[in-house]
Formats: sequence, structure tokens, C-alpha cells
Amino acid sequence: MGAWDAAASGATEAMRRFRLADLVIEEAASDLQAALADAYRRKLRPLCLCKEPSPTMYIAQVGDQYMVKRMPLSGGSHDPSCFSYEPPDELSGLGVLMRSAIQVDSESGMAALKLDFRLSKVGTRSAPAVGAASSDSVVGDIRKLSLRGLLHYLWHEAELTVWTSRWAGKRHWWNIRWHLVEAAGQMTVKGRALSEILFVPEPFRSADKIAIEQRRGQALASALPPKSGPRRLMILVGEVKEFSPARSGHKLIVKHMPGFVFLLDESLHRRLRTRFESEIALWGADEASHLIAIATFGLTPAGLAVIEEIAVMVVAENWVPYESAYEKKLVDALARTRERSVKGLRFNLPADKPTATAILQIQPRPVGLYVVPPSSDGAYQEMLGELIASRPEFDSWIWRTADTEMPTLPGRQDGGPVT
Repeated sequence: MGAWDAAASGATEAMRRFRLADLVIEEAASDLQAALADAYRRKLRPLCLCKEPSPTMYIAQVGDQYMVKRMPLSGGSHDPSCFSYEPPDELSGLGVLMRSAIQVDSESGMAALKLDFRLSKVGTRSAPAVGAASSDSVVGDIRKLSLRGLLHYLWHEAELTVWTSRWAGKRHWWNIRWHLVEAAGQMTVKGRALSEILFVPEPFRSADKIAIEQRRGQALASALPPKSGPRRLMILVGEVKEFSPARSGHKLIVKHMPGFVFLLDESLHRRLRTRFESEIALWGADEASHLIAIATFGLTPAGLAVIEEIAVMVVAENWVPYESAYEKKLVDALARTRERSVKGLRFNLPADKPTATAILQIQPRPVGLYVVPPSSDGAYQEMLGELIASRPEFDSWIWRTADTEMPTLPGRQDGGPVT
């Protein structure tokens, strides 16, 4: 992926420099797009000048824009200070999914995904409260992506896990959506582009209400039931405004979709509340946080949107995910840090498997940040030790939440001195 800041935040620090044949150009250069367009036509591979030997990259065309992206599985070959650097997959739940649930073509950069949830349904549903006896798709086969795992992968590939304090106030739904859709364009499911079945609502503006609703109707057309055969489902990713009772079951109200509801039957809503009790409680405890839903859904012949499966994820004010009050404290501290940080995600991993909560990209060595839950036992501690030992090129910072308050983070916070 390309650096999130270059396209969305306007940050200017540590700009990347590329070599395009005999031309060396900085990504902030006014003529960058013209140079990239020429290199794209000539099928040139840019080199990132963050280190020697220079990692090879590729150019992607997104609409009328050209972006320089790192090659698949090459994030670790960049300097840790480079915006194209990516922490090792093994430090998060992504490691067990690569080359199984996620298969990346090294030439095209496309990721073929294997999912453990259905994108079609046999039969029709006459009323929204019938059926929907599906799982929440959270703990699944590590050889396939769960519904939550797909949301984590989209968030990861959209670089919404990345943060530096210089981006404060510059991340909004319009660029969240842009990067999610762009990331989905680099993924396929059974040979079909994920972006064709992914629905992420565009920012709502009352002045554009009619045009927005027309575009929404066109985007959702493939979720209408066919005259015969299986019903095709779409995938929603949107910010939850509220869950509220309906005359039959419940309804999900998504921000930026006024007047449009997604229906859940009572059984699915009850299991949602049980399985994601912590996420919903964390969201309720912090007014600035957002709750992100991912769901499969179809439309009834009457045009009602009915959810089949659903998972949720809570994110902080800056849209960086967290899973506990302890992680929220760390995410808030990282939000004040000038160094670049990358939040780790679990994907399909259960809570009793340790991962790096985040990576802090500081010089001369990046630091793995580990938040040890108070419920951890000896087996967890042993696995954590093995995980840390497996990456000797990283320093480590450990917060044992049952024993101490959060230790001071390394790096600069609010422009302060390096600690």
C-alpha cells in the first residue's frame, strides 16, 4: 500500500523519495503525478530510496491518480522510518493467514481471499425476522478469513492502523471510505473483485441527497433477489449510529445513511450483543470512539436490507482500533506520539494468543508494544516470550496490566524529548 498520509492527511515529514529509471523524485513534488503517469505507461518499477539496496515498488492507477505502493510481502525490506515499512506479519494475527486465507500475487499485487462465511443464500425470506441462524464468524478456520478477520484486513491494508500525531484532525469518513474502497480494489474473492460486492456509504450531504440515494440504489442493485437461484449477498462496512428495536426484531442505523435501515432478526441481535458485549460496552463508554460494523446482507423483493451475519469493531477518535480499556489507554498515548505507530490486529486469533498490540517505528530500532491482559496465565506468558524472541531485531515494551500502571512509552510525545 502507499503511505496513507500522502493521500489523505497532508503530513509532510519524512517524505519518501523514489527512483524512476534516471529520475529521482520526492513524493511531495508538484510534478509527481506526471512522472508516475509516464512511468506507468512505460511499465517502470520505482525504487524506494529509504535504504540500500533500494526496495522495488509498483505504480497503481486509482481513478485518475497514480500511487506508488510497496510490493506484496515486501514491507519488511523498507527502512523502519519509511512510510512503506510494514511490521512482520508474525507479530499479529495476520501471520497465520498469509499464503492460506490470503494469497498475494507478487506480480499484480492482488490478494485472493478465502472466506469462511457465505456470500450467497439459497431460498428467499418473506419476513426479516425469519432465519439468520448464522454465526458471528469471529473464531473460524485459520485457512479462511472470518467476517471480523476481513474487516481487520481491510483496515490494515487501508493503513488505518497507522498513526502519527501530525495527522490529528485530518482523518474523516470521506478518506476512511476512499482508502477502504481502494484497498478492496486490490482483493478478489473467487476471482471477483471484492470492491464489486463491498458497500461503504459515502458521506451524506443534504444538498446532494437525491444524487447520493441514486448512487446507493445502483450500488445495491446486485443484492436484489434474482427470479431463481441463490440470492447474492453484499458486504457492508459502515459506522454504527445505533441499534434500535423494530416491530419485528431490530434494526441497524448506519451513519451517513439517513432513512435507510438494515434489519436483524431477534436471534442474530441477541448473539451480537452477547459475542460483542465488550466492544459495545467500550463504544458506549467513550463518546469520541466509533463502532464499525461489517455485515453480509441482501435485499428482499420489497427492497428491505436484511443482515445475515455481522461483526463489529471499536475504534478510537482517530479511527485506530482497540479491544480493551488497556489498549485504549495505549492508543491514546500513541495518538500523542510524533513517531509513526502501527496498531496490531488479531484477525482470526482468539484472545488467549499473544500478539504485538502495536509497533512504534523509532530509530535506531523499532519497538514492539505488548499489552498483557490481567487474565493471562503461564501458557500466555510463555507464548509471549517466544513471540518476542522470534523477532530479535525489535526492542520490546511490555505492560503487565495486572501488576503496574502503563509504563512510559519510548519516543517523543507532544514534541517532547526522546525517552
